[in-house]
Amino acid sequence: MQFTHSLIAALTTAVAGHIHMINPPPIRAKENPNSGWDIDYDINSPLTPTMDQFPCKGVLKYLGQPQGASVATYSQGSSQAITIGTGATHNGGSCQISLSYDQGRSFKVIKSYIGNCPVQNGDFPFTVPADAPTGEAVLSWSWINQLGNREFYQNCAVVTVTGASAKAKKQVQEVSKRQSVPFNSLPEIFVAHMGNGWCVAEGVDVVYPEPGPDVTNTSSKPGEPFQCQAALTILGGRSATQLSR
Repeated sequence: MQFTHSLIAALTTAVAGHIHMINPPPIRAKENPNSGWDIDYDINSPLTPTMDQFPCKGVLKYLGQPQGASVATYSQGSSQAITIGTGATHNGGSCQISLSYDQGRSFKVIKSYIGNCPVQNGDFPFTVPADAPTGEAVLSWSWINQLGNREFYQNCAVVTVTGASAKAKKQVQEVSKRQSVPFNSLPEIFVAHMGNGWCVAEGVDVVYPEPGPDVTNTSSKPGEPFQCQAALTILGGRSATQLSR
């Protein structure tokens, strides 16, 4: 009985913990004014350890509906930042910021943070590519934690990318010339612990195989991802991954 109580307490802590992006506010987040009554109170939790909830924990079904309306406007070439709220950071890890223009079928990485991501109430700057297409896009924040169960986290918000102002257009053109990788050639988001064949060992900050040209690396414990067996689902949907090197 004591073991059962301890297990329940541990699982309760795990469910109550974790963290999520608050700006731009994700679809179904309590911070999103478009959520109405349809709020995801489990938004801090990781995706289930299969590809069933990828991408974005299934919220992209709201695209084109009031709940999926744009919550932020960014101009091409502008400096922006996402904000992470409060919660359990699991000693950080590595994060990526990506954009999708095809309703989540593909995500182009525009910023990678290796190590010390996330931190509570932290801002994580990124630059909107100067040649990013204009129009509505899905902005994704994804995270692979350093400590704890081997999991994958993702929050998604709808944003609008606009052309640069006349004053900034010349600067944007110069940035575009210096940009080493065209937007359409940026790498895809890296996904692990989802039964897709990739895993990351506990205790390291994953070094993304293809982080893209804009990388901030502050890790003191970097680690490469590795091939692994499919994910397992245990204890009411909590995840564990059967690792093999």
